Amino acid sequence: MGELSKLPGVGKRTALRLAIHLLRTGREDVGALAEAIRRFRDEIRYCKYCNNLSDDEVCPICADLRRDRTTVCVVEHVKDVLSIENTRQYNGLYHVLGGVISPMQGIAPSDLKIDLLLENIARGEIREVILALSTSVEGETTAFYITRRLEECAGIKITSLARGIGFGDELDYADDLTIAHALHNRTEIHRDESGKAG
Repeated sequence: MGELSKLPGVGKRTALRLAIHLLRTGREDVGALAEAIRRFRDEIRYCKYCNNLSDDEVCPICADLRRDRTTVCVVEHVKDVLSIENTRQYNGLYHVLGGVISPMQGIAPSDLKIDLLLENIARGEIREVILALSTSVEGETTAFYITRRLEECAGIKITSLARGIGFGDELDYADDLTIAHALHNRTEIHRDESGKAG
């Protein structure tokens, strides 16, 4: 119960129900579950291009040549990729940062995969970067930091999701229609004549 209750969204009562369920389940099924968890933890890797979860060097999204390679959607976590993919409204590539800048939690810009994003942009195909980050203070700080870093990349259009997603909301709590609406109505982040974000 103690170990199960460490899972997100699992309280003591739910942990008790799960423990009892596992106790009543056949040994083979419990063994298969334990082996699946072990394999997931030991064998899943991160895509060398976008930092998404993958069972190979390159994730299926990056490997799919039918996707629009001129647009990259920057998200915080893998779960955000799933949220956007569920809308079936976006056909570009992704970049998973692995979190947001948060001094309170000891997460600095160097802890995120921002340099990998800049390396991908330097290859020359990407023309638009969509910042699909949460609207929390940390998300806004991260978006501002990335925008400043992208100033060195000429000819890149920087957009953010339209504010159909409320302040402080997380993408995985938004419904598909809200995310689709926000994607279609994204806005460009304006820069002054020197190229700085305003």
